Amino acid sequence: MSLTRTLYKPYTQETTKVIKRERCFEMSLPTMVKGVNTGGDEFEEQTEITSISSQHVAFLLKSKVIIGSQLNVCLEIPKTLILENHLKLLVSGKVSIVQADVKNKNGQLVSIQLDKAYKIQPSSIKT
Repeated sequence: MSLTRTLYKPYTQETTKVIKRERCFEMSLPTMVKGVNTGGDEFEEQTEITSISSQHVAFLLKSKVIIGSQLNVCLEIPKTLILENHLKLLVSGKVSIVQADVKNKNGQLVSIQLDKAYKIQPSSIKT
């Protein structure tokens, strides 16, 4: 009798896998990127992010960087109905993806994997 019950009982162990995806927001925010380029020189470049999530941020960059290099990113968060003052979000991370930008021939699309540490400051403080 137990054999009959097990034959018709669906086997679900390890067949249903929940895939969690992080939320990625496509937006344009003014950004200052600091780091070291492929020639070993320090650079500081004003740009805009193209997308951001809890683990990655992507932006266009004219300075050439290599995968694995550390970049510091300062995002300018504008004042809104909810947010009374402008803020700066300071994050850093290692370059994970570098793609040539077809539209902008002298730039590249850079994606960095963010470190867990971050800082939020009033916009009036210099970084």
